[in-house]
Amino acid sequence: MKFPLMLAAGLSALATSAVAAPPSGQAVFEQRCSVCHSLQPAPGKMGPPLAGVAGRKAGSVAGYAYSNALKTSNITWTPDKLDAFVKAPGKTVPGTKMLLGAPDAEQRAAVIQYLSSLKK
Repeated sequence: MKFPLMLAAGLSALATSAVAAPPSGQAVFEQRCSVCHSLQPAPGKMGPPLAGVAGRKAGSVAGYAYSNALKTSNITWTPDKLDAFVKAPGKTVPGTKMLLGAPDAEQRAAVIQYLSSLKK
């Protein structure tokens, strides 16, 4: 009778730890961002490369067709600014060409931490 209880407790702990595991910033980037963005300049990508984005002025990478709204936003990408923009691009910079955001705060934090760790 003790074995089923121990098995149930072990499975419950395993399920809890699997749910509680934070997302990998690299995995979030690959799943949610890499359709439009790369880490380094890449032909065919609509959005600019994101390695080195932390600390960079918005709309400043040559060769990308930024919206006037983003080019004139005067934003420097801090973690807080990135979080707000990725959460709701059109609300943060009305007129931006970036239409899809990431509503999940944990995913945004993971991808911002990942991108902030990369150098251009």
